Amino acid sequence: MCEKAGCRYYPVLLDLRGKKALVVGGGKVAHRKIETLLEHGASVEVVAKDLNGVVAGLVETGVVRYRGPVFSENHLEGVFLVVAATSDAAVNRRVSERAQCRGLLVNAVDQPEDCNFIVPSILRRGDLVVSVSTSGKSPAFARKIREDLESQFGDEFESFLDLMGRLRERVLSLALTQQENKQIFEKLIASRLLDSLREEDWEGAAFIVSEIVGQAFSGEELMQYARKRG
Repeated sequence: MCEKAGCRYYPVLLDLRGKKALVVGGGKVAHRKIETLLEHGASVEVVAKDLNGVVAGLVETGVVRYRGPVFSENHLEGVFLVVAATSDAAVNRRVSERAQCRGLLVNAVDQPEDCNFIVPSILRRGDLVVSVSTSGKSPAFARKIREDLESQFGDEFESFLDLMGRLRERVLSLALTQQENKQIFEKLIASRLLDSLREEDWEGAAFIVSEIVGQAFSGEELMQYARKRG
């Protein structure tokens, strides 16, 4: 049982690819939520009396499906996640209540008491995701922390993870022991490999990887692994 204040939320990352998401609302806030859901692969449907210009454009081009002006429980059929983003708190609460009765994930914007999940402030560098949350107490402060972190995590982190993913495949193909694999990965992370990527020193990066893995790598090969081209 959770006895400490602030431990209500369980951090989790969701795979929304191909999942149906319903957004109730068509204004500026709803637009931001729709864009984020689309960026993460969700199939978005919207219910709203009025659509702002951008949302209307998404509907007209078929990127988003329009389900009508007034929310009804039928709109929840087959839905994985719901966002209530109208300017009417009572409407948002009704959407939340009906969604939660069906066991759905629901976020009511600026109404944490009507949410069973909240959206953190997110810093993304490719496959690296750093999320910051204040459990709904101060989204502005979460955003400030995320902005402070942006200077510490440059684009080289995206390249590093792409590279590490490919190197992991290569190392595992060597059929070494689990302990040997662990030592190689830990040495790569503790090395100056990330610094070399930051400096775009691909030959230096190749030297580091070759020494640790025990196989010859070229700078060009690592550039391809890191999805970089000269």
